Amino acid sequence: MFPAGPAPRPKLRVLRALWALLVVLLAPWRLWAIQETQECTWQVVLNNLESVGKNDAIDHFVDQELYTVDKVFDLLVDAPIDPDEVRGLGAGEWERSWSCTLLGSGHLLTISLQTYLGFPYYLKINYSCTGEVSSEALVRKGHLTGLKPVVLVTFQSPVNFHRWKIEQLQIQMEAAPFRSPERCDAEEVCLMSWYTPMPIKNGSVVMRVDVSSNGLGPFIPNKRFHVNINGFLEGGRDRELQFTVGNELFHLIPQYFVNVPSRPLWYTVDQTPVLILGGIPEEKAILLTDTNFKDFFLVELSIDSCWVGSFYCPQASFTATIYDAIATESTLFIRQNQLIYYFTGTYTTLYESKRGSERWVRVLANECIKRLCPVHFHSNGSEYVMALTTGKHEGYVHFGTITDGLVSFQLLPRHWSVCSAILVVNCSITWATFIAGDYNLLMLVEIVGPASSKYFQVVSYDLVNDYLVVLYTIPEFIPDGRRGRQRGLEKWVGARRGPSDPTSLLCPLCLCPLPAQGLEFLMILGTESYTNFPMVPKGMSYNPYNNLLFIWGNFLLQSFNSENFIYLADFPKELSIKYLVNSFRGDMAIVTENEEIWYLLEGSYHVYQLFPSKAWDVYINLQVLQQSSLYAPNETMVTLFYEDKKLYQLVYLIDNQQGRLVKRLMPVEQLLIYQQISDEYVLERQGSHLTLSFSNFCPFTVMRLRELPNPKIYTRQERYRAQPPRVSEPWGFHSENSLAVYQGLVYYLLWLHSKYDKPYADPAHDPTWRWWKNKKQDQDYHFYLASNRRSAGSVHVDMTSYEKIYDLKAENELPERIFLDKGTSYSFSVFLTARKPEVLHGPSFQVLSPVDLAVVLADPHCIEAIVKEKVLVNLTSVLFRVKLSDKRSCFDQGISGHHLMKTSMLVKSNLMVPVLIGCPPGKRLAFDITYTVQYNRAQNKHYFDCVKVDPEMPCFLFRDSGCPAPSPLPSPALPACPLTAPTHPLLFLWVFHLSSFPSLISPPGLHPSDPTVFYPFFLIQDLVTGDSGSFQGSYVLKVVGGGPTLDTIKEYSEEEIYRFNSPLDKTGSLIWTTENTMTTEDLSFNIMSHNSLGIEWLCQENSPCHDTIPYHIFAPEFFFKVLVSNRGVDKSTYCDYQLTFLLHIHGLPLSARRAFLILLVSASLFVGLVILYIVCCLLSPYMVKFCNILRWKINSIIGLESYYTYSTPSDGRAFSHSGTVSWRNSRLNSRVFYKGAEENKAET
Repeated sequence: MFPAGPAPRPKLRVLRALWALLVVLLAPWRLWAIQETQECTWQVVLNNLESVGKNDAIDHFVDQELYTVDKVFDLLVDAPIDPDEVRGLGAGEWERSWSCTLLGSGHLLTISLQTYLGFPYYLKINYSCTGEVSSEALVRKGHLTGLKPVVLVTFQSPVNFHRWKIEQLQIQMEAAPFRSPERCDAEEVCLMSWYTPMPIKNGSVVMRVDVSSNGLGPFIPNKRFHVNINGFLEGGRDRELQFTVGNELFHLIPQYFVNVPSRPLWYTVDQTPVLILGGIPEEKAILLTDTNFKDFFLVELSIDSCWVGSFYCPQASFTATIYDAIATESTLFIRQNQLIYYFTGTYTTLYESKRGSERWVRVLANECIKRLCPVHFHSNGSEYVMALTTGKHEGYVHFGTITDGLVSFQLLPRHWSVCSAILVVNCSITWATFIAGDYNLLMLVEIVGPASSKYFQVVSYDLVNDYLVVLYTIPEFIPDGRRGRQRGLEKWVGARRGPSDPTSLLCPLCLCPLPAQGLEFLMILGTESYTNFPMVPKGMSYNPYNNLLFIWGNFLLQSFNSENFIYLADFPKELSIKYLVNSFRGDMAIVTENEEIWYLLEGSYHVYQLFPSKAWDVYINLQVLQQSSLYAPNETMVTLFYEDKKLYQLVYLIDNQQGRLVKRLMPVEQLLIYQQISDEYVLERQGSHLTLSFSNFCPFTVMRLRELPNPKIYTRQERYRAQPPRVSEPWGFHSENSLAVYQGLVYYLLWLHSKYDKPYADPAHDPTWRWWKNKKQDQDYHFYLASNRRSAGSVHVDMTSYEKIYDLKAENELPERIFLDKGTSYSFSVFLTARKPEVLHGPSFQVLSPVDLAVVLADPHCIEAIVKEKVLVNLTSVLFRVKLSDKRSCFDQGISGHHLMKTSMLVKSNLMVPVLIGCPPGKRLAFDITYTVQYNRAQNKHYFDCVKVDPEMPCFLFRDSGCPAPSPLPSPALPACPLTAPTHPLLFLWVFHLSSFPSLISPPGLHPSDPTVFYPFFLIQDLVTGDSGSFQGSYVLKVVGGGPTLDTIKEYSEEEIYRFNSPLDKTGSLIWTTENTMTTEDLSFNIMSHNSLGIEWLCQENSPCHDTIPYHIFAPEFFFKVLVSNRGVDKSTYCDYQLTFLLHIHGLPLSARRAFLILLVSASLFVGLVILYIVCCLLSPYMVKFCNILRWKINSIIGLESYYTYSTPSDGRAFSHSGTVSWRNSRLNSRVFYKGAEENKAET
């Protein structure tokens, strides 16, 4: 305490002034923080090349043609990307996975393998926030504070895995800022946006775009967009888009939606790019969307709208309404009256050709179709749809198959109707459900008895075995829920159930946040009491992930095995269900005839009413207070559907006499929580006032997931990363040229990914290795140029910005799906904090808590779950370690990603994870050419490559001059050692003379009697995790084709494959043999492994490689097409690895006859040359004399001609004199020469 006096007052004033200054300084930051707490959201639209930089441009994904950006890349003369190297990498490839389609034709350009290409669209990214601040100012602020959107594009796997490879592919791109070219006088930047290329991939027409922030600038939550290809739009005149299915209507008339019943939205789950919805009264129009109703079109269909009636088609009236509408990956189906139409879209990324329909196609024209039934999941590379008939084909189902846009129907059952099979006279099929994984058709059959009484049965038809059986007979009346109601889990578990009933694995249940309020269900055993309300079944729904079958009408039955059913008594029998909406993730919504919405957790017993309800009214009032634009006093629900595990409504709102369609989220969690707390609260008096207290429904307060493994190995998501090229512009804005470079780089990155799945393994297990392998040493040089702003084209390409990501970290949630191979497992931990534990002290200190964990398995005979509990006393928590494992019993072998078995794991509460059992996508078998060459060189003490070296396909020597050792296998006697032809055919005589001295022609260290053994090695490569290791399993090797050149390779028939590869062959046709004694069960083929003794090439007399004719001066060569498969011989994996590759063998032997013929020709040529030499030696003197005489005569003629040429006629005397002297001199010289010749001859 200060003493009295004025001394401390200045310090106090200083402190107050400092505090005031601090408040002033911090006030803007506080205001900024308050401002930044406002809600912001991403906005993403699609722009084509001409719309880049335009403010209000919005395009739809119609064009699927790529364009070349070579002109832009030609400007990058001193950059790590070399177009010439790209063309070199593209040459000689066998397959093409990325295509470029020529405008106006269906032909494919080979330019896609030789150049950088660009995609037809960009993603334009902005964001907006609540408040009065303009979005343009927000975007500028975000750019100046370092904000960069990160875009993750996920390509959906294709349906037809026979044509396209199954893979889970993603590419992560950083958006590039782009300044609008529009005039701006006030500021440096008026309008700007971020852009990324919108890539496309063959086989995929559905893309998910997830936008997130890089962590700088304002906080913006992640948001997902659906960007799908619309194959039902085309560019018309002046590049205006028009629909191929009909004409667009631009006015949403209220009578189309007001007081109109809602209808279900049917489509193939996760595969449909365009959704359609009918039900518009008295109009042949549908709602069509390619963005999951973020935006939509009202389209009037161009169908004939005729109605064919007859005595077997009981159609009372005609209407133009489209009743049933189903969308698949490429085709749309509709039903109008009793007619079915379909229309196939134009998707060049699916078919590699423009196979779209020109008009609506009517199918089953002579049939009376009363209903279309959807099939929600594809199977075996196809999609399906079912049509129920009436009239002459009553009791049959028209089963439609859609494969690559081609539609075909067949009548099921094949040989008899359902009525005949179940021995009834009069029946009708009310509903049909197809279980795609089992090829089983479930039918809900209505049967009319003798006394006109009606009852229903569930009938199963096996499409593979053509077998039909009755599974269940539905009771005629609704059971009485008040009497005989079974309460308690013990009675349920003790009741009769099938082998796949998952209740046998139930731990003590924890149903938070949906607490049990009394188990109100009834197991249908036949001993129940019934009411007077008749059961009226209307449809069925099946979830393949948990094997739950629902039968619905004015009741709700569920079954785990399609034979034993449970009646859910919570659903009122006075209501009637119109349709079910299944998320296939553990929950479902129910829509009744009077438009009520109910909710059910699959596997549970309690049904919750969402609308109308008190919770809904409170929620609506809160939204009105917030002035939400998604709610209005007058609204009509159009449909209800799930998207990304969330329930959405499509609602028609009328506000201020203006009607509009909106898509809004159904707040299921908030409604359920309100229902719980509104029913369970207590008013307690504390002192003089009352307090409101709620019951604790959950025995725990905190639930966390811990120890999650690396997700890539289980989700099988392959992810690439691409960043925009760096530009030298001071503000960091890109130009159209730099964006075009970005397009080309993203395209080539994905092209490398598609071409990496090849038979020969690269030395480095990385798709981008070939791109930069020759440029890594120049990385510092290019960085120096970019740092000094001297990069060509003002663009710098960083090599490290384009790569495949392998080290993704797990997020705090279970993966979207789990793939399990044979014997593999997935482990994680659940951390629960107890609310009020009871502690017991004693010899064993423990915590008594109501906290427990339940794990429900859909197929307990296929997978198992082990839960271990660990009590954390100091944290009043419990840690549960869960291990999900495959039991090696429910799958044989399959190709990677094909025919996977669907099942699921449900962790209470409501954490359902789909599990796919089989060979996971992204695993392949590759020929390890690098180690094969090294090992063969070490074992054989030498390695001779071809004269024309091909680094992509090295050669292997057939055999040295020694004879092969006798084979212990039961094969025909090997022929005598043939004469090899390693050199020029003219040197065969030299080889023949040296054959007596084998040490002169054998390589050093190799005895001539030792054959050259070929040792192949293979790799198991995981394209997702980047792991690559030697294949340790067993396999069968077969030569399935071959030819002397690449152009003459032919495929062998099954009979030829057996003769050329089987050790049991007796026809002398073996191509190769081995000393391994292991064979297949039928002894037809040898079983090889990584430690086998190798193979020896034979090329026996009747084999195709025997006596190969050399086409040049070098030794004969042959290309073998080799198939390697582990199917049936390798029990360590579910994967059926099948690898087909070409093996180049040179130095093949010639047959004895052809070798003798070549030797004879060579000897004849040699003898002829010797004789010619002798003759030339004997006749040489005469030839010299003759040449000399001929030379003298030629000289004489030349001299005489030159004399007459240079003499003039004016000096005749001189001419005569000179001519005489010249003639005398020539005669004298000739005499002297002749005399000298005589003397020389005499001397010889």
